[in-house]
Amino acid sequence: MSKLETYVKCFIESFLVEESELEDLKYQDIEEWDSVGHMNLMSLLEDEFEIELDIDDIIDFSSFEVGKDILKKYKVDIK
Repeated sequence: MSKLETYVKCFIESFLVEESELEDLKYQDIEEWDSVGHMNLMSLLEDEFEIELDIDDIIDFSSFEVGKDILKKYKVDIK
C-alpha cells in the first residue's frame, strides 16, 4: 500500500467518508472531525507511519491537504 493510500485509509476509517470527499475536507467540516475525532486521526497517523507528531503540528493539521505538507516534515511524502 502506498503512503497516499495509507493516508486516505486513515481519513476514511476515522471519519467514515468517501475518498471523493477528502480533497476539500477541513477540520470541523463534518461532525465526525471534532476535537476527539482529530486526536483519533492523529493517533492513527502516528501508528500507521510510525512517527510522533509535535503538538504544534497536531494543532496546525487543519485539512486533508495541509496534513500532507505536515507529514513531509516527518519524511512521509504523500503524493
